[in-house]
Amino acid sequence: MVSPSELKYTKDHEWVRVEGDTGTIGITDYAQDQLGDIVFVELPAAGTAIAAAEKFGEIESVKAVSELFAPVSGEVTEANDSLADSPESVNDDPYGDGWMVKVRFSDAAELDGLMSADEYEAFIEAESA
Repeated sequence: MVSPSELKYTKDHEWVRVEGDTGTIGITDYAQDQLGDIVFVELPAAGTAIAAAEKFGEIESVKAVSELFAPVSGEVTEANDSLADSPESVNDDPYGDGWMVKVRFSDAAELDGLMSADEYEAFIEAESA
């Protein structure tokens, strides 16, 4: 599994694509692979405040229900409503159509605490060993 180099990553297997003062958040390819077939995603509505390292939603697979943790703090500007009808998009394209929410950062400095793609891949290797 290759982690796109332009993204930032968390130890909870979420990613952020930074676009100015906003970011798109999703789960990594590794996370979707570990979960198995995704059958349901619960996301916050636009306007919801989320806090770094706090739960912002849930994802359900045929194996388990897992919490989604915010990599950064901010206000949700958009949720990927298409996941309600097509949750399998998370499995098929976790870095594209399977994105979860878009957030306007309240503290962009939090991005400095996230991992690069190389750091994330090293983390996965260590975690899997």
